[in-house]
Amino acid sequence: MTTAYLLTFLVILLLIVLSGFFSGSETALTAASRARMHQLEKNGDTRAGQVTELIEHKEQLIGTLLIGNNIVNILASALATSFFLGLFGEAGVAIATLVMTVLVVIFAEVMPKSVALANADKFAVTVAPPIRILVKVFAPLAKAVGWLVRRILKMVGAPIGNDDLLTAHEELRGAVELLHRDGSVIKDDRDRLGGILDLHELEISDVMIHRTNMESINADDPPEQIIKQILASPYTRIPVWQGDNDNIIGVVHSKDILRSLIGKRKDPKKLDIKRISSKPWFVPETTTLKDQLNAFLREKAHIALVVDEYGEVEGVVTLEDILEEIVGEIADEHDEEVSGVKAQADGSWIVEGGVPLRDLNRALDWNLPDEEANTVAGLVIHSAQMIPEEKQTFTFYDKRFVVLKREKNRITSIRIRNL
Repeated sequence: MTTAYLLTFLVILLLIVLSGFFSGSETALTAASRARMHQLEKNGDTRAGQVTELIEHKEQLIGTLLIGNNIVNILASALATSFFLGLFGEAGVAIATLVMTVLVVIFAEVMPKSVALANADKFAVTVAPPIRILVKVFAPLAKAVGWLVRRILKMVGAPIGNDDLLTAHEELRGAVELLHRDGSVIKDDRDRLGGILDLHELEISDVMIHRTNMESINADDPPEQIIKQILASPYTRIPVWQGDNDNIIGVVHSKDILRSLIGKRKDPKKLDIKRISSKPWFVPETTTLKDQLNAFLREKAHIALVVDEYGEVEGVVTLEDILEEIVGEIADEHDEEVSGVKAQADGSWIVEGGVPLRDLNRALDWNLPDEEANTVAGLVIHSAQMIPEEKQTFTFYDKRFVVLKREKNRITSIRIRNL
């Protein structure tokens, strides 16, 4: 083998190494965790900052890596063809094709990409400095190629926008769900993180206590009866109405009742419920939980009356209701133990119709849709497109629903079984 052949062989090997470098760099830089790079950059690693900068200009980065990879691959193939033609004559073309295919696939594609995937973050910070230089060198060519590609895609009508990109909330949700599936995040932590992400999507109407279940006080009742009702109630803040239960005139706090009784020397007959009630706060039912939580914190309030677009009272929402969407059910020694979900020996569940779908999904780790209905009964009615009769059975969402009890047009009890 002459010196020329030896040099050609060494150049081919060098080009294959460079091809592997480009392939591995592409895989590592696209697979690197942006969150981890951000943390490393905060800790003083300048190379992590370079990785972040490269990822932010992904189109230019990919263009540069593909241009560099194709240049070295084409050049290596051309030299290999010339090399084997000199050694084996016309058969050298077939030999060169076979040899280069094996070398490129193994040493320039599969091997470097496997290493890069196994150590994406470490690989990325290592190759970032030289890649950053190459991106600047090939920037004009990469931009020109990118412009040409976009023009061609536009001509053929192919989508080139970012409409399908995940939002930050969806990306976080997907990451948490994936970590939960892998066992890195327990169910409770997944639910709490998911609850925080859901605050901007849910409206007050999704979590409020509906007017049919809302406890309230009639201001015209005798003071002794009002005091007994407040003492028997698990709530510390209760709406007060007068004349009509839609006419909410205030909200009374149990501590204010206690202070009033002490001031009147414990004479219940002198209690004036309207005087000690605070002004009610009315909020629209379309307010998001995120906005209402911020409003509660800003106003230093704990309860608000929910009204529809016509100003009619629809229910009541409290700070605790919103916090429970994040941390789950909050119970104290005065709360009533009414879960509404009972496990049966045959593996089924008997669920009260008014149980919120979100609570049921969280408790049993189900995925029943809650976009069109808030409660289990609402889901059955919406899915069946009718008000079912007792003993009627339906199959939705990989589960069988049996209506056990119905009162007028309200479904009050349902048996649910996994299929």
